[in-house]
Amino acid sequence: MKEMPMEFLRKLKTPQELKEEFPLEESIHKLKDERDREIEDIFLGNSEKFLLIIGPCSADNEDAVLDYLTRLRKVQDKVNDVIFMIPRLYTNKPRTTGTGYKGMLHQPDPKDHEDMWKGIIAIRAMHTRAVRETGFTCAEEMLYPENHRYLSDLLSYVAIGARSVEDQQHRLTASGIGIPVGMKNPTGGDMSIMMNSVTAAQSPQTFIYRGWEVRTKGNPMTHCILRGYVDKFGRSIPNYHYEDLWKVRELYEQRKLMNPAIIVDTNHSNSGKKYAEQIRIAKDVLHSRHVSPEIHKLVKGLMIESYLEDGAQKIGEGIYGKSITDPCLGWEKTEKLIMDLAEELSR
Repeated sequence: MKEMPMEFLRKLKTPQELKEEFPLEESIHKLKDERDREIEDIFLGNSEKFLLIIGPCSADNEDAVLDYLTRLRKVQDKVNDVIFMIPRLYTNKPRTTGTGYKGMLHQPDPKDHEDMWKGIIAIRAMHTRAVRETGFTCAEEMLYPENHRYLSDLLSYVAIGARSVEDQQHRLTASGIGIPVGMKNPTGGDMSIMMNSVTAAQSPQTFIYRGWEVRTKGNPMTHCILRGYVDKFGRSIPNYHYEDLWKVRELYEQRKLMNPAIIVDTNHSNSGKKYAEQIRIAKDVLHSRHVSPEIHKLVKGLMIESYLEDGAQKIGEGIYGKSITDPCLGWEKTEKLIMDLAEELSR
């Protein structure tokens, strides 16, 4: 008998089994319901609050992440009348070549070997600690659709990355998860791919998920995330400008999609990964909203990569609160930017 090329290491517990082993108290369920309703009101146009999906490129150190969230909570309380924050707790990271650090899901300790089950427990523990200690229900990137339900009782927002947005399973799973899902434009910049994803996820679907035949009603809060793109010469091309926002508005109208919405990712190819440029880009987007009622209604918020320390470091350097993946905006700049945005939004 020919040997199988894939080695089956162990059978993992189901999401239901994990949730039974690590249950949440009723107060957390209540808090998540309240936050989910408020976020839904923003996407449905019933609230004028501006979303900030903000936090580290990758949540690699639980203590540093909770330190960041504790500081963020204090700022949230100051700007609560105009800004609603959903912290980024991204624990699984796409890698273009399949190599390198793939996030806490794979490696709870970035310097240790991969252990997926230990990772699943670690990310649930961190998300649980986040909501218990700060009152934040957070955002994740859906890198592996079949893993979503390990955290589904804790999350309030999901992003589909630029490398996953064309994948059928991501689109269909997004149609049935009950919270807002942002579809990023692909790395090559083809807007039709992003719009196809939004269309698929807003539509009812029947498909196979975790060994079940499932049916969904469609997710009306699926929307676009503009993150810039890379052209055929390898140059970063931004797509956050007024003309880009207006073009996406036209694409929504052509397809007659529900609840047109855009989140602008201020980093990645929009900034050319120059993290400090996020400050200028964020303010530019707010200016576009001010000069156009249509853009004001369409752009619901920003996605910002931010941590305790400016920039990025290599794994093993050991600088507390500094990103080990993409460079991030440090805390002092982050706090000032949030307060500046709140002042601008209050005008």
